[in-house]
This record gives sequence, C-alpha cells and structure tokens, in this order.
Amino acid sequence: MIERLFRFRELGTDVKTEVIAGLTTFMTMAYILAVNPIILSGAGMDYNAVFIATALAAGVVTIAMGLFVNFPIALAPGMGLNAYFAAIVASGQMSWQVALGAVFLSGVIFIILTVTNIRQLLVEAVPNSLKKAITVGIGLFITSIGLKLSGLAVVFIELLPGEFGGSFENIAKAGKGVITPSEWASKLGIISEGPALLAIIGLLLSGLLLAKKVKGSLLWGIIITTLAGIPLGVTDLEGFSYSFPSFQNLAVGRLDIMGALQAGLLTVILTFTFVELFDTFGTLIGTAGKAGLLDEKGNNPRIGRAMLVDAFGVSFGALMGTSTVTSYIESAAGIGEGGKSGLTAVTTGVMFLLAILLAPFFILIPSAATAPALILVGLLMVSAIREIDFEHMADAIPAFLTIVFMPFTANIANGISAGIITYVFLKVTTGKPREVHWLMYILFVLIALRYAFLGGE
Repeated sequence: MIERLFRFRELGTDVKTEVIAGLTTFMTMAYILAVNPIILSGAGMDYNAVFIATALAAGVVTIAMGLFVNFPIALAPGMGLNAYFAAIVASGQMSWQVALGAVFLSGVIFIILTVTNIRQLLVEAVPNSLKKAITVGIGLFITSIGLKLSGLAVVFIELLPGEFGGSFENIAKAGKGVITPSEWASKLGIISEGPALLAIIGLLLSGLLLAKKVKGSLLWGIIITTLAGIPLGVTDLEGFSYSFPSFQNLAVGRLDIMGALQAGLLTVILTFTFVELFDTFGTLIGTAGKAGLLDEKGNNPRIGRAMLVDAFGVSFGALMGTSTVTSYIESAAGIGEGGKSGLTAVTTGVMFLLAILLAPFFILIPSAATAPALILVGLLMVSAIREIDFEHMADAIPAFLTIVFMPFTANIANGISAGIITYVFLKVTTGKPREVHWLMYILFVLIALRYAFLGGE
C-alpha cells in the first residue's frame, strides 16, 4: 500500500531509501527548532510557545506536502522572513499579534494566486536556462550556509577608525599602508578550534562515504560527527536533562487579522508575499529538478499542488503562532540521499512532531555536524551547471547573475530577480522579444518597482 501511495516503482525508489532521506533532511533542518524561538522571542513572543509552534507547523505542513503532492520537500518557518518579522515588531511598527495577522493575510494571497493558476504560470514562464541556474545558485547558497555553520569560513569586517569610516569608497581614498589584514579581511576559520576541526572531520568522513556510495552517507556522517564532537567538547553533554514540554502560553490563534488590515500594513504584507513567492518558486524548482521530478522543459504538473500546500502552510503557521512557513532548501540533503517521493517529506514531518517530545536530544547535534552535509549537497546541486548553454550571452548572463546573486546576497529572491530583469532586457534589446513569455514582462515591471520603492527590503 505504501509503495502504491508514493509510486515507488515509477520513481525508482524504496521505503528504506525514503526514510533515510527523510531523517537526513530533518537532521539538516533541526537547527530551526532552536533558532526560530530565539529570533521570535526577541519580538516579545514566548520562547517555548514558538518552539512548539515551529515543530507543529513544520510537521503538519511537511506531512501534507508528502501525502498530497508526493514531493520530497520539507517546510518550516523560513530564515530571513523570521528575522524580518522580528525586526518590524522590535521597531514598534506593530505588535507580534498584528505581525502574525500580516503573515496570515500573505498566505491567503498565495492561496488565491495558486487557485487561479497564476503561481503555476511561473513554471511555464521562466525559461529552462534560469531554472537550471536556480538549482546551481541554491547549491552554492547551501554550501555558503554550511561553511558559515561549520566555522570554516569566517568573514569579518573591522571598521576603520576616524574619518575613513568603513565604506569601500573611503577606504580606497585612504591610500597605501592603511589597510591591514586584520582590519579588512575574509579568511578561513582557525582549524584548531573545536567546531571547525569537527566540521573538517565530518566533511572528510561524509565525502568518503559518498565516494564509496554508502547508503545514507550524509545521515551517517551527521551521526558519527556528532559522536566525534563529544571528546572535542563541541557536542555539549553538560547539563543535559529531559523535561516534558510545557504547553502553557501558546500563541495558537492569537493573531490579529483585523489589526493588520487596519494598520495600513500593505507594504509589510506585500514584502512577505513577494519574498515568499520567489523563495518558494526557487526552492521547488531547484530541489525538484535535482530529484529528477521535472521533465525536459523543467515542468511538473504537481508543482501547482506543491504551491497550494506551501500557501496553506503560510497561513497555518501564523495560526499556530510562528512566522512564514516556506519550502526549505535543506530538502536537497534528503534528495541527495536518494529521496524522490513524499515518504521522505512524511518522515521529516513526523520527526518534527516527535521533536516536541524529544527536543533535548536533537539540540545536542552541533551545527558543525550538519554543516558538512550542506556543503556536499551544494556539490550535488551545482552539477546542473552542465545543462546551461553559456555560448549564447542573452541566456548565459541572466543564468550567471541568478547563480551568483543567491550566495553573495544570501537571498534566493534576489538571484531570481536579477535573472528575470537581465533576461527580459537582453532578449528585448537583442531583437528577440517573442522568446519572452508575457508573464516575464509583468514580473520585470513588478521587480523593478519593488527595488525602486522598497530598496529590496
């Protein structure tokens, strides 16, 4: 029955592969259980309430993605969007209840856009070269996240004193001999430090397991690296104790929809909507492409259902008491383990629900243990660059900008926006306007207006 439900024979997979893939995805996403409560508690929300809301929203919506869409993609409150949520609350623009109302309304907008097939048109409108570039860009973005989590890449900027300030322009005017490596530098982390050393061990181990084609190599790499972190002092066992979670002070249903409508928060709602629109599109296309779920034109009839589940997740997460729920690029870790069906997502979702009871155990896993999996998943996704035609500049330049903007601005939406703007511009100015889908012209205008009036916020 399970094989028929998830169409294992058609997809060329099996139960064991899918379960291992789901566990791997969860391991690489589990950090959100600790990070999201920290960020939203800065907006005045109860830490424990946000933790439970995060686990519930991620668990329920991810299971829905698996059962109703049969995609190996997991969802949870999105990084970046939760920081934006906390920032607008901390600035005094609104209460967290009103902010949750704004998130809920953005989800309603998504549902309308999905039901009317407007979101699905994106899949047809965006050219295949950009779709492949999105996969590559997300791969580099995932790698950059892994490097930062591992401590291997430590980027720091020390502002120069006095009149020079810290801008590149002023530093350039300062002349020779002013800038030293300690004042302005990007360097590898000190590998003798525990987290970086552990990450190197994990990277070598996971790389070896991948090269040997060991089933569940990324998952085994996370587990063994976590254990190796105990003698290194990175996996912290001190003070570990189990306590049953408290269900007091939950924020379930405490959103203020009317307040969001009355507060003139159109800009906030549209910002949530715009960023989520492109983040979800990029993640779905990038991860589905890596899993082999897209045809030669980069399409899949189930993308529409996946977008509907994602839209439902935004509003459902707000009802539970957390910021925008979105598809996660870390899903690529499970796909890298061979996950192709919805059982991967169901497994991940069940783990999120179990995390409510087993949270102390999952918190033990250090980021340095999951970072190697993200770095190597980046490798698996970047391989799609071979399918991009770099001979024709009108296609190559938009693809290139899509790729580099994602990791260098730490934002999927920025990469897609750069790709769309340059693709439309170059096709029109080189006398090939008919090669551009009509929706791309609309997106060109909307993106230009967004950056002109909102400055990319």
